[in-house]
Amino acid sequence: MSEPTGLRARKKERTRDAIGDAAVSLFLEHGFDRVSVNDIAAAAEVSKPTLFRYFPTKEDLVLHRFADHQGEAARVVRERGSGIGPVTALHRHFRAGLDRHDPVTGLNDHPEVVAFHRLVFTTPSLAGRLTRYQLEDEEALADALGEGVQAHLRAAQVLAVQRVLARTNWHRIADGRTAADAHREAVADADLAFHRLR
Repeated sequence: MSEPTGLRARKKERTRDAIGDAAVSLFLEHGFDRVSVNDIAAAAEVSKPTLFRYFPTKEDLVLHRFADHQGEAARVVRERGSGIGPVTALHRHFRAGLDRHDPVTGLNDHPEVVAFHRLVFTTPSLAGRLTRYQLEDEEALADALGEGVQAHLRAAQVLAVQRVLARTNWHRIADGRTAADAHREAVADADLAFHRLR
C-alpha cells in the first residue's frame, strides 16, 4: 500500500522547515560565511543531497522566508475587488502588513526577526540573491499591471517604494525603537509614498 499523497506532502514540508530552521539558527549564531552546508545537514539530520533537493543554494536556506512572499504584489493586483485601482490595492495591503507587524514591511521588533534582517542586509551574497527575488517580483507585477513599458515602470516604482519603506522601518527598529512606537510614522510614510505613486 502506498503512502497517501497528503501525508507525503506534509512530511516533505516538515523536512523543508526543519532544514530551513536549522540553517537560520546556525547562521544567526555563527554568521553566514562560517557555517557550512555539511553543518546544516548534520543539524537537520539529513544528507547533503537531501538538503540540496529542498534548497539548491546556500543562500536559499536563508531567503526561503522571502520566497514565501514571491509574487505577492502581483497576487494583490490580480485579486483586488472591482473598482479598486492597483496602487490602492497595494497600498491597503502594505498598510495591513504594517498593522500586523509583518516582517516583510520591516516593522517587526521580534529579536529573531531583527537579527534575521541584519544577517540578510549585511551579507553581500544574501543581499545580491534578494535582488534576484525582487526582479522576479517586478516581472510578475508588471505582467499583472498590463503590457509594455508603462506596466514595467509602474511595477518598478511600486516595488522600489515598498523596498525603501521596509528598509526605513527596519532601520528604525535596528536603532532601538519598538514596532508599536514606530507604527504611526511608518503608516504616515506609506500613505505619503503611495499617494505620490498615484
